[in-house]
Amino acid sequence: MRIKSLTARVLLLTTVWSTVALVVIGLLISTLYRKSAERGFQDLLRAQLYNVINSVTIGDQGALSGSPQLGDLRFAQPKTGWYWVVEPLGTYTTAPLVSPSLGSALIPVPSVVEAPFDKNYERYYQVTDASGNRVQVAETEVVLDTDGRAARFRVTGNVDVVEDDVRTFSHSLYLALAGFGVGSLIVNALAILYGLKPLDKARAALERIRAGESEQLKGDFPREILPLANEVNALIDSNRRIVERARMQVGNLAHSLKTPIAVLLNEARVLEKSHGELVRSQAESMQGQVQSYLNRARIAAQRESVLARTDAEPALERLVRVMRRLNVDTEFDLVVSPPHLAVAMEQQDLEETVGNLLENAARFAKSRVRLSAVEAGEDVKGAEASARRRWVELAVEDDGPGLEPDQIREALKRGRRLDESKPGTGLGLSIVTEISNEYQGRLELSRGEWGGLKAKLILPGVTKDVA
Repeated sequence: MRIKSLTARVLLLTTVWSTVALVVIGLLISTLYRKSAERGFQDLLRAQLYNVINSVTIGDQGALSGSPQLGDLRFAQPKTGWYWVVEPLGTYTTAPLVSPSLGSALIPVPSVVEAPFDKNYERYYQVTDASGNRVQVAETEVVLDTDGRAARFRVTGNVDVVEDDVRTFSHSLYLALAGFGVGSLIVNALAILYGLKPLDKARAALERIRAGESEQLKGDFPREILPLANEVNALIDSNRRIVERARMQVGNLAHSLKTPIAVLLNEARVLEKSHGELVRSQAESMQGQVQSYLNRARIAAQRESVLARTDAEPALERLVRVMRRLNVDTEFDLVVSPPHLAVAMEQQDLEETVGNLLENAARFAKSRVRLSAVEAGEDVKGAEASARRRWVELAVEDDGPGLEPDQIREALKRGRRLDESKPGTGLGLSIVTEISNEYQGRLELSRGEWGGLKAKLILPGVTKDVA
């Protein structure tokens, strides 16, 4: 799964790296300490071996004599794994010397092939004694007199001493590294959160812009983020100037065409009925076409702007209030959920689309029209689906005669009027479709639960926070 949070990514990477590094360091230090302990243990056995050699002599009768004192009580206690043995070599026979800890027991001795002597004529090997102790043996052979009589010297030490020492050290080491690791992760997390805090401030500032609470990125940003903030502010200013310029041009064009079209409509009234009706219908069609393309130009200039935001409830309430005054015999219901629902489009575009639908519904309704605005579910998408986009579902429903599927297709065509007895130009639904499409939304027509027409608009809501 891809992690989208920058803070989570950095924390995860530092946690993984710290954990791996501490584990490797712990294993490395433990291994080095084991090798050092084993080397020290072997040096101790070698020193004790030569202490035994210096303490033993051979008499005139060929008997071994001496009582090595190694300064370790374990050589005097039975079954400890700490022993020393002196055995005669050659043709002469005499009783061997053994430590009190060994008594009458024997130490297994491997062959020279299995454990050869080194260049100092010493050899070291591990065996198990009669008591089950795993012991390390240091062995050498020494000539004791001028007659060439020699003896084999062996000193053993219990390997469990080294294992216990290494185990104790490793336990303390791992505890210390674990404490250090946890402390380091906490410090790293605090440092990362503190270091990335300006990004949170920038994200919050963008959210305020998107919510319509601010028009620029405001805040005391560090120099690494300040150029980005300046560029975003410049982009917002440029976008605002483009929108204002487009609106001004649209207004100028509308104003320049308004008078000629009005003159044509007035002249049509004084012409003969057949010619006047033709001129009037064409002038009205021209008026609708001009308004449609002006809307397109204006919407294209500000579409996807972070500043395009309209609170649904107050805008829809104004429309319903106007419709109630114009249609006193029709009941208008309004439902907005949640109350603070916002649509990512200009207010005049929202009012024009919904206003056209309300006019159509009021024209054909018997007694009742309902307008609802809710947040669309996750399965509802606009013309261009986006994971970052919320969608708003606006529905206008009446209790009129409704439309059949083939009539719905005809109604969406520009300038098509299914009921010539009703006033209008036939451009309302096509204008609604064009405006909703420009905002990447869509218009759907169907039969409602009251039997009349249900017009459903899927429009973009305020962009989700993806931080």
